[in-house]
Amino acid sequence: MVNPNDLREILFNISKDIILPSFGNLKKNQISYKNGKDIVTDIDILVEKELNNILPRLIQNSNFIGEESYAKNNNILNYYLSENYCWTVDPIDGTSNFAKTKDRFAIMVSLTKNKEIIQTFIYRPLNEDFMYADNIGTYLNGNKITLNKQMKIENAVGSISTKYWEDIENEKLVKIKDKFLNINSYGSIGCEYFDIALGKRDFALLSRLYPWDHIPGVFIVRQSGGHDCHFDKKEYKFYKDSKNLIVSNSKNLNYDILNLIKGE
Repeated sequence: MVNPNDLREILFNISKDIILPSFGNLKKNQISYKNGKDIVTDIDILVEKELNNILPRLIQNSNFIGEESYAKNNNILNYYLSENYCWTVDPIDGTSNFAKTKDRFAIMVSLTKNKEIIQTFIYRPLNEDFMYADNIGTYLNGNKITLNKQMKIENAVGSISTKYWEDIENEKLVKIKDKFLNINSYGSIGCEYFDIALGKRDFALLSRLYPWDHIPGVFIVRQSGGHDCHFDKKEYKFYKDSKNLIVSNSKNLNYDILNLIKGE
């Protein structure tokens, strides 16, 4: 394990030196697209490069997986199968928001070993909020937070990702949207996880499950008292391939959502 204060200082300095000076000042030639659709900026690449220089030095022989490095080499996910510690990083979660000068974006970092999550961190550069989780609990700016919220579907607020489902699943999800109080997306799953852990938001129903997008937030919600499961009710395993996930403030809400999807 690493000292959370050390991580906070690292992320604060990277934000101050690289991210914030570019916020609202990006040029068109600094923005491109991966696979023709996923936005990436030069700042994403710079932040990931900086974290790759710093984080592996904190733990000897630790590996590093980043969203942008994965785009060049898919085989790096095999690091999860080794016995070494592994850092996983999303340099800017919510890149589109960042590029459009919207405030919901974050840096996300996780530390894993032997297929177990050790620590995770989410840092929001604009307000300097820092949330992290370990084997004891979840903390916001050093203060432990506990999620104790029971919510009925008709009062629940959250997001339903409909972008990457197969057609038949997508049809079901579109039909259940009006069962909830409100469905909306932040454009940053890291910021959504942040607010689920704080009780400001209730759930996220997800499809594409890249580990850098979900290890930090799933663990933060789980350790604060929330719940996560796939459609088969099994707990999220970052090293396994899966196409669906529900993360919410409680096991009861997750199972109610599952029953709704199944038409029960």
